[in-house]
Amino acid sequence: MVQRKSYAELTTELRARFPSGIAPAGIDLDDIVQLKLQNTFDTHLDIARAMAKVMREDMAAYDADPSRFTQSLGCWSGFHAQQMVKSVKRRSGTARGCYVYFSGWMVAGMRNRFGHLPDQSMHEKTAVVDLIQEIYVSLRQADEVAMNDLFKNLKAARASGDKAAEKAAIAAIDGFETHVVPIIADIDAGFGNEHATYLLAKEMIKAGACCLQLENQVSDAKQCGHQDGKVTVPREDFIEKLRACRLAFEELGVSAGVIVARTDSLGAGLTQKIPVSQRPGDHAAEYNKWLATEPVTAAAPLLEGELGIVLDGNLVRPVRLSNGLFQFQEGSGRERVIEDCVAVLSEVAADLLWVETDTPDVKIIGAMVAEIRKSVPDAKLTYNNSPSFNWTLNLRKQVREDWIAQGRIKAGDYPDGVALMSAKFDTDPIGVEADDRLRRFQDDLAREAGVFHNLITLPTFHLTAKSMDELSSDYFGEDRMLAYVNTVQREEIRRGISAVKHQHEVGSDLGDAFKEMVAGERALKAGGHANTMNQFEAAE
Repeated sequence: MVQRKSYAELTTELRARFPSGIAPAGIDLDDIVQLKLQNTFDTHLDIARAMAKVMREDMAAYDADPSRFTQSLGCWSGFHAQQMVKSVKRRSGTARGCYVYFSGWMVAGMRNRFGHLPDQSMHEKTAVVDLIQEIYVSLRQADEVAMNDLFKNLKAARASGDKAAEKAAIAAIDGFETHVVPIIADIDAGFGNEHATYLLAKEMIKAGACCLQLENQVSDAKQCGHQDGKVTVPREDFIEKLRACRLAFEELGVSAGVIVARTDSLGAGLTQKIPVSQRPGDHAAEYNKWLATEPVTAAAPLLEGELGIVLDGNLVRPVRLSNGLFQFQEGSGRERVIEDCVAVLSEVAADLLWVETDTPDVKIIGAMVAEIRKSVPDAKLTYNNSPSFNWTLNLRKQVREDWIAQGRIKAGDYPDGVALMSAKFDTDPIGVEADDRLRRFQDDLAREAGVFHNLITLPTFHLTAKSMDELSSDYFGEDRMLAYVNTVQREEIRRGISAVKHQHEVGSDLGDAFKEMVAGERALKAGGHANTMNQFEAAE
C-alpha cells in the first residue's frame, strides 16, 4: 500500500501555517488539501520507487503462498491501462496484484511512426519511454478524477450539515487506493550494446517503470518470441546487459527495481558468435557445448576461411549458415533454457525468469522449472499467456492425449488437429474439460511451475480488432444506431463502466472543481443542467 498523509494531517499542517483558515489570495484550505491528495505522486521516478516495493512485497507474498500470484494485460495506450485498473478495482475493491504489461510488440505494431511493424526492434526508442509516461499520466488522472468525486461528497455533506456523511467522506478520502500499479516494461534486447541498454533503461525508469524485461536475443536480429529465426547471444553478453539495467536502477535510487530475464533459447536454433572460453565450465564453455559441429579429419580438413574449435578435446567445425550464423544442436533448446536461467539467477543479475515456450503446457513448463530449482530453489517466473497460441486447439489436444493415455477414449474418438476447433465440441465433454483447464491454467502454473506473474501480451490489440469489427459490421449494416447502443452503450451502463460518462472520464468535473477553487461563483462550468452527461446519473 502506498503511504500518504491523511486528510487530518494535511489540514493540521495547513492550519498551523494559516490559523485564519484561509490561505493568501483567499484560497480555501480544503482546496489545497484536495489538490495535494489528488497528486498521488510528485514524479514518475517516485512511481518507480513505490511500485518496485509493491512488486517486492507481492513476490514475498507469493513465496509464502503460491495462490497469491499476480496478473497483467498488455496495454498499448494509457486509456487501456486506466480502464483495466478501474475494472479490477470495481470488481475487487482493490487493484493489488494487478499490473500493466508494457509490450514491445504493441509499441512496434501500434505506436510506431514508421507504421504497423513486426516485433523486431524497428520502432523508435523514444516510443517506448513515451508510452510508459502516457500510461502513468492516465493512471494518475484516474486518481485525480476519483479524488475530486470524493471531495464533492465531502462538500455536499458539509453543506447539508450531515456529520455522519462528513465523517464517512473523510474516511473514504483517507482510504482511497491509487490506480497506479506496477508496470513490467519490455526493453526488447536492449536496442544496442550494453551502454545503449543502460541509457534506455534509465529513461524507462524515469518514466515510471519499476520492472524491466530483457531478452537474450541479438539486438540487431531480434524476432518476436513466437516467430522463427531467433538468434541468441552468449550468456556473458546477456548478463552484462542485465547488469546495465541493475546499474540504471541503482543510479536512480530505485534499489528495489525488478529485472525479468527472458530466455528465447527453447525456440532459438542460432547464435551470432562463438564466445571465448577462459576456463572449463565457464559460461562460454557451457554455451559452446551445444553447437552443432562436424568432426575435422584428414578426409574432411578445415578449408580456407572455415572456423574450427576444440570441444571435449576434439577439433570440430561448427555448422555455419551462409549468413554467418552458427547452429545449435537439434533438440538442445530445453537444456539451454535451464542453463540460461540458472546462469542469470546465480549471477544475481535477475529477479524473475521468463521462458518463452511454443505451447501452453503446465507439465512442460513445470518440468523445466523443477530442473532450474535444483540449483536455485526460489526461482520464480513471469509467463506469457500469449495470443500467439491457439488456446482452444492446444488445450483440447492436451485433453485428448491425456484421455487416450488413461484409456478413457480411443484415438479415433476425436479428431487430431484443427477439426477439434469445431464449435460442436464447445459443449462436448472434451470442450468442457479444456475450458475447465483454461480457467485453472494460471492457478496451476502458479502452484506447479513457479509462475509468480501471468500476463497476456496483446489482448488489447485483439480486443480492439474484435470490438471494431463487431460494431462496424452491424453499424454499417442494417442495425445502424441499434448496433452502437446494443454493443457499446447498454453494456457500459449495465456493467457499471464509468466511461459511459465520457466527459467526466476525461476530467470535465475535475476542471469545474478547479474553476470553482479560483473563481468561486464566477466559474464558467461545463457540468450544469444542460450537460447531457446528466442523462447517465440514473444509470449508476
